[in-house]
Amino acid sequence: MSLPQYVTINGTSYASENLSEAAKAQAANVQVVDAELARLQQQIAIAQTARNAYVAALIEAVKGKDKAAPADKPKKPRAPRKAKAASADAAA
Repeated sequence: MSLPQYVTINGTSYASENLSEAAKAQAANVQVVDAELARLQQQIAIAQTARNAYVAALIEAVKGKDKAAPADKPKKPRAPRKAKAASADAAA
């Protein structure tokens, strides 16, 4: 990776050709780190987008379950049914 014609440090521009070898090496290191930070920021954006999609799917899954049987309201157990006595009228 080559340095730009000018390197700006704390608001002051320096011609790259006038920098010492040590300064050029450090400027190159800064470029490499800046590129890596940009790559990582893209990865974070991708991961955040995926997370948002998973959260949306989770919300939909929870809403769908709530419609079928609300989790916060337990079902009330039914009392056993008593057998009805057969009436004579029903047989006739």
